[in-house]
Amino acid sequence: MPKLLSSKTVIRVLERNGFVFVSQKGSHIKYRKHESAVLTVIIPANKKEVPYGTFRSILRQAQLDEEDFR
Repeated sequence: MPKLLSSKTVIRVLERNGFVFVSQKGSHIKYRKHESAVLTVIIPANKKEVPYGTFRSILRQAQLDEEDFR
């Protein structure tokens, strides 16, 4: 099983890839990227380890690869 990442690490990588903070409601943060298509990603806030299934969902929403997080 791959190493689990924190919410802060996931947010840093998303920001490096052009995503910007939109809003936060409770324990979920919304980031958005405006390009040819509008991409919206929801991230759980303040998690020391984002579960792998949730991480894969974030990758799918952001249209990124695991390689972008290394």
